[in-house]
Amino acid sequence: MLYAQPRCLDAGEAALSVEFGDSVDPAINARVLMLDAALREAPLEGVVETVPTYRALMIHYDPLTLSRAALVAHIDARAPSAGAGFEPKARWIVPCCYDPALAEDIETLAQALRLTPERVAALHAGADYRAYMYGFAPGWCYLGGLPGALAIPRRASPRGPTPPGAVLIGGGLSLIATNPMPTGWYVAGRTPERLFALGRDPPFLIDPGDAVRFEPIGRGHFEELDARAAKGEIVARREPLV
Repeated sequence: MLYAQPRCLDAGEAALSVEFGDSVDPAINARVLMLDAALREAPLEGVVETVPTYRALMIHYDPLTLSRAALVAHIDARAPSAGAGFEPKARWIVPCCYDPALAEDIETLAQALRLTPERVAALHAGADYRAYMYGFAPGWCYLGGLPGALAIPRRASPRGPTPPGAVLIGGGLSLIATNPMPTGWYVAGRTPERLFALGRDPPFLIDPGDAVRFEPIGRGHFEELDARAAKGEIVARREPLV
């Protein structure tokens, strides 16, 4: 549900969570990203960092420099209206290999969803996604837009560490992971792209709000692109939309 007015909730003494709704929804996320952009365009002394999520914007601030009341007033003056629109600035074409040798769970997914592995790959690669947020671990990019035919609950128990670049499915969403980590999601594919690199400026490749599509590649092409990405080359393609 999209709230008529944002809710400002304290997260300790030096952070404020500005909530716009209670679900994963493009209209809710649009308002989060628009407020984030507004605060970046008109910086307020005392604001340390902003972190967009599915439905809220976390604002870290210095309470010795900026009072809570002043911050809330600043937010109220800049919060987008419920009817405000948001357009992604770019679409990323992300290479993804669905070969079972790299897509470790694609056969398990296919069996659970009563599809063939080839159909799982085709459905996943044929969808238009929205990058909602980064979370859980550095560079883990959460994507909305998963086809309904691929919706599956996360595992009851976490699986072993995912490989770097794992493209995951779970809970009605997709996700690009960057580093090995136990998870309850299913590995449906793998990308050679590095979404997070400390030596790159900015370190995060895809911005929240960007559009994402996956481009199927074979295992040999994956290995070629992986070697190039390991040297710092960006192997995904960015298409400006505005």
